[in-house]
Amino acid sequence: KSLKHEATDFITKPINDDALEMALQRAFEKIQMRQKLKDYHRNRAMYDLFINELIQEDVIIIGSDYRILDINETLLNKLGLERKEAVGRYCYEITHRQSVPCSGEDHKCPLEETLKTRKPTKETHIHKDKDNKNVYYSISAYPFFENGEIIGAIELSRDITADINTRQAMMQQDKLASIGRLSAGVAHEINNPLTTILTTAMLIQEDIDPKNPMYEELETITNETLRCRKIVASLLDFARQTKPAKKHHNINDIITECIRLTRKQAEFKDVQILDALSEKVPELLLDKEQIQQALINLILNATDATDPGGKITVSTAFLPDNQFVNITVSDTGKGIAAEVVDKIFEPFFTTRDIGTGLGLAITHGIIGRHGGDIRVQSQPGQGTTFTIRLPHNQGNQDDHP
Repeated sequence: KSLKHEATDFITKPINDDALEMALQRAFEKIQMRQKLKDYHRNRAMYDLFINELIQEDVIIIGSDYRILDINETLLNKLGLERKEAVGRYCYEITHRQSVPCSGEDHKCPLEETLKTRKPTKETHIHKDKDNKNVYYSISAYPFFENGEIIGAIELSRDITADINTRQAMMQQDKLASIGRLSAGVAHEINNPLTTILTTAMLIQEDIDPKNPMYEELETITNETLRCRKIVASLLDFARQTKPAKKHHNINDIITECIRLTRKQAEFKDVQILDALSEKVPELLLDKEQIQQALINLILNATDATDPGGKITVSTAFLPDNQFVNITVSDTGKGIAAEVVDKIFEPFFTTRDIGTGLGLAITHGIIGRHGGDIRVQSQPGQGTTFTIRLPHNQGNQDDHP
């Protein structure tokens, strides 16, 4: 009967004071234990609710030995990990995929600073997500104590990648605009003397015998002047940044035409151009001539980078979830070194002995003016892939009737 009524202890008869006192003490301790257990479960539930649902930022709790004590679901999802795969491991292994703690003025460890100062610390870090892409974080570290001793830190991280990218894009746009104005001025100043040199050289050529030693020298002057004029034309193209005159076009048709225009040059180098064009790609509102120029730049760059016997593949895909059309230009060429891959869209940057370094800058500008973006993936010796994303829904009206 006592068990049915949840009795917690028994006292044998006859009852004496000592036995009663001990039984009461045990009962009191059990009641306290039950209350503490209830409090723990309630606090744990509130804690889980707080770090996993109420806080939208990434939360990671780290001990003074750099080992992860806890981590919220938001961050686990970004890392593509289960909790058991993260707890107990070093924080720098999980967030930076490295074997030593963060260091240096540009990459200070928030935990180390907090342990040292016993105060909150704020730093900006670059972490790796589950796809191994860079993600910029603003990290705030708050110390926590036990018996007056600091034993670790709670780090709240906010993804500021979009803010950083926007700021960099604005800085790049200002930079390009300044270079564009300078380029336009230089191009106009150079164009007139070049025309005079070219015309004079050609007139002199007409008056002398082709067997004359001077004829070959004049031919060199003519060819080099024509090359300079081509550079000037590129400068003007870059400087103009003409607003696209958009009309509805089938991007696959434009790509087919670009391949036709560049195929002979590729075949001359024994490079094959293939296409993988999706029939599901919708019509896009774009400036045909500008997009054609951008794609030809990419295909010719791929041709230059690809050894004889290599391949270039141009493909399209429609991503209905985010309303973008993807255009990729992939090659089996030399690839781009990691230390320069972030510079390839800068004006006048080139890794080739010949070339102006303006082709990719012009392409980048064209895609940006169409509301899209262009990205590059490359590894030395494994080829390069440029991916253009163009928005599908930009309104339904052509710029010109």
